[in-house]
Amino acid sequence: MKIGIPKEIKIKEYRVGMIPSGVRLLVEGRHKVYIQKDAGEKSGFSNEEYKQAGAVILDDPKEIFEICEMIVKVKEPQPEEYELLKPGQILFTYLHLAPNKKLTEILLEKKVTAIGFETVQEGRRLPLLEPMSEIAGRVAPMVASYFLAMHNNGMGVLISGSTGILPSRVLIIGSGSVAKNAAKIASGMGADVIVMGRNPQSMKSIEESMEANVSTLYSNAYNMEKILPTVDIVIGAVYVTGEKAPQLITRKMLSYCKKGTVLVDVAIDQGGCIETSRPTTHDDPVFEVDGVLHYCVANIPGDYPLTATQALANATIPYVKKIADMGWKTACLKDEAIYSGVNVAGGFVTDEAVANAHEMEYKMLKDMIYHCPEYGERL
Repeated sequence: MKIGIPKEIKIKEYRVGMIPSGVRLLVEGRHKVYIQKDAGEKSGFSNEEYKQAGAVILDDPKEIFEICEMIVKVKEPQPEEYELLKPGQILFTYLHLAPNKKLTEILLEKKVTAIGFETVQEGRRLPLLEPMSEIAGRVAPMVASYFLAMHNNGMGVLISGSTGILPSRVLIIGSGSVAKNAAKIASGMGADVIVMGRNPQSMKSIEESMEANVSTLYSNAYNMEKILPTVDIVIGAVYVTGEKAPQLITRKMLSYCKKGTVLVDVAIDQGGCIETSRPTTHDDPVFEVDGVLHYCVANIPGDYPLTATQALANATIPYVKKIADMGWKTACLKDEAIYSGVNVAGGFVTDEAVANAHEMEYKMLKDMIYHCPEYGERL
């Protein structure tokens, strides 16, 4: 199979979809890998390293999209890339389609087979989301602490407190991977940390594994309204596989927050768990609503590419190889994890959460392949 790795063009996105060791593995399996010139530069990988691994270096992303049967990226296609997509092409990347109707429509129109990293699921695990969740969770308390500074229009308090001065209070909404990593770093910085969730097992695990300055609280509107006036930082760490994030902090609830409170909405890729959130970039990361700062960067790990690229690529390459070796249809029918990752195929939405989010028709992929020859031909 011909596999293409274009350079990421999302604002301040420095990661790359594949590292040289992945290229070598694919080339040894008799696949061809085409990578855009300098695509890996910011992640610490030179063109020469990719060449030595067996990749072909191309200057023009149009060539890559035109030649290749599968495109492996990090972030969802940007508007400038929409016209480069072609029917039957496999797109393997983070998609986050539930809050993005326009991209969903483009993928349907182009009849692309779109497989989302974030919906590849093995049992209860999301193996391609976990490494980036870990990094985003660890970064969140650090950026929140920075924006608490007075020169950033924060309230001017130090997250750790000081001798004779109480530490800041950090509320983390969610109890999954992002939440656990955020709690680990925030507690290590000396904050008083509250993890608010609804999964008793996850909350119990957090209590047993964390330091004494981490506690848990059941998530409901009543508790949210009671806790918000007491905290300095809120980290939104909610994720429901493939679905648009539930909005757990409403516009009205902002009035309960102290002026200068910092909200970090890590769930912004899925639409955000704070009603007043909107995507921001590393160039312009924060905005203020009712005196409350919102940090809503949609690609937090992209600012740490030497770490994030390797963590992501190590997780994705076994799936890339399986798809390349078998073809996507056979791979997804033999591997439930890959099957669960297929969001769009043959001009149909094949992920029920995405279909529900946009009120679109949902087609079960197995039915399309096994029982409907007219659909199967389109695949």
